[in-house]
Amino acid sequence: MAHNIGFLVFPDFQILDLAGPLTAFEAPTRTFAPKPYRLHVLSERGGSIESSSGLEVITRPLSNQRLDTLIVAGGPGTSAAAASSVLKAFVLRTAKTARRTTSVCTGAFILAAAGLLNSRCATTHWKSAALLQRLYPQINVESDRIFVKDGSIWTSAGISAGIDLALALIEEDLGTEIARAAARQMVVYFRRPAGQSQFSALLDLDPSSDRIRHALTFARQHLHEPLSVEHLAKAASLSTRQFGRAFLSETGQTPAKAIEQLRAEVARLQIEEGSEPIEIIARSVGFSNPERMRRAFIRAFGQPPQALRRIARNEGVR
Repeated sequence: MAHNIGFLVFPDFQILDLAGPLTAFEAPTRTFAPKPYRLHVLSERGGSIESSSGLEVITRPLSNQRLDTLIVAGGPGTSAAAASSVLKAFVLRTAKTARRTTSVCTGAFILAAAGLLNSRCATTHWKSAALLQRLYPQINVESDRIFVKDGSIWTSAGISAGIDLALALIEEDLGTEIARAAARQMVVYFRRPAGQSQFSALLDLDPSSDRIRHALTFARQHLHEPLSVEHLAKAASLSTRQFGRAFLSETGQTPAKAIEQLRAEVARLQIEEGSEPIEIIARSVGFSNPERMRRAFIRAFGQPPQALRRIARNEGVR
């Protein structure tokens, strides 16, 4: 029997909060018979709903149809949607019978307004995380997560994280291979774990010149090796002095601090996804010993490696 997947939108919603997950769920329906999913785009009154980009979508009005999964979009119109008594009542009513109730980006504010996130862990786009925590202090907002599963409630960060969320839901329903096939069809990675940071060290550093970008790319590819300033300067085709000045000017950080961030980011993925001993992972990414990595993790993520591994494992059994 096909799962009914409902996508809830509202005026001024973010189109990619809908299009990303919708496309992920559509992928298995192209290759399997009978189709595993029936997809429904819903709004308060139905009809044409304009997104924040001006693109309009045709929706169905809210009804009492039972949904297996509800996915609430986010976007600039979230505040008005969260204040709608009709939408809040619908979300709350649906959550009582749906197997899963989820949100993308600031759609978490609608779930919060309906009371569904009380005493739960949740996430949203990093720019809105502090506001979500301030408005709803009873929520444990995990601002640095791609998506969070707490029981039957799933929340995700912005736009691309909605695809990660959808792929995780598909994997739960249909298995890893089908979810992986959906990712391949969309030409996206399968899969970023829930606990992965919303941030990327390379994106965060964001140098303006090709030479510093080349040095960082070289570093990312050679983390297991000693990475002195001289090595990085050579990769950038600059003198050591020129490189040091340019790197600090363009990234706001010293090369040593940036390399530590890159190493910690890669190590975190290995720790959360794998089972190798912490000591082996530390060496594989270039930390001279586990204690150095532990201190780097506390600076970068606020928790040591062992704690992040426990969190990832606990998520896997929820």
